Amino acid sequence: MEQLLRAELRTSTLRAFGSPGAGCISEGHAYDTDSGPVFVKVNRRTQARQMFEGEVASLQALRSTGTVRAPRPIKVIDLPGGGAAFVMEHLKMRSLSSQASKLGDQVAELHLHNQKLRDKLREQESTVGRRAEGAVPQHVAKFGFHTVTCCGFIPQVNEWQDDWPTFFTRHRLQAQLDLIEKDYADREARELWSQLQVKIPDLFCGLEIVPALLHGDLWSGNVAEDDSGPIIYDPASFYGHSEFELAIALMFGGFPRPFFTAYYQKVPKAPGFDRRLLLYQLFNYLNHWNHFGQQYRGASLSTMRKLLK
Repeated sequence: MEQLLRAELRTSTLRAFGSPGAGCISEGHAYDTDSGPVFVKVNRRTQARQMFEGEVASLQALRSTGTVRAPRPIKVIDLPGGGAAFVMEHLKMRSLSSQASKLGDQVAELHLHNQKLRDKLREQESTVGRRAEGAVPQHVAKFGFHTVTCCGFIPQVNEWQDDWPTFFTRHRLQAQLDLIEKDYADREARELWSQLQVKIPDLFCGLEIVPALLHGDLWSGNVAEDDSGPIIYDPASFYGHSEFELAIALMFGGFPRPFFTAYYQKVPKAPGFDRRLLLYQLFNYLNHWNHFGQQYRGASLSTMRKLLK
């Protein structure tokens, strides 16, 4: 692989440093190159290129908002024998601690970014005279994303929808439950889902949801900090409901309390937040069931039962 990287990156220097990392989905390697240090994720799955291209698009979208810091993507490379490698900027990271409050503030700004674009556009349209074409970036009025992204190794359909409950039910929950039906044919999951899906619209009554650009997989293993501030990485982005992001931030170890304090100062909880949080956590339990097996069945089914009470 190193010969391939030398050629693709056009570097004479390619010196590995640090110890290779094995994540849940891909393995990682760090190298010094003529242009500076890079981090390379390697995945041998047949859909690795699609997975990494979705990550590139996600990182580009997040970085373009100017609200959060994320690694700069460099290149996706096909590997001989199958799979792909994703080369990105190397950032020297440590676990999130002192920068948790700042990250909460930045994630809130990320979630508000599209709404602020919309409000600015409306303000300009209401003033006398036509605005200059291209003067303001266009806001996004629908839910979805311009390409497939993967949460873990599972590809997610991001076809644009006008309605958030429809998008979330069809392209997130139903998609996960279809995989569970295919692999496990779990009767209890099927029966609980048939009762739950008709109740989902009730959780969104009276709520205005402006599409927010999301990281899409913002758990404690996908955030870090360095001396310059917080960093987020490994995204699975799309435009969705900002509350969706907070579900996994409260799971699997969770974030430090200052993150949430700072976040809620800018994006306060809306009525019904706790019930919807359960719904969004259901997605993450189902996704883990599909990735890691039956150990997540109990949490998935108990969350569905809670939502039906």
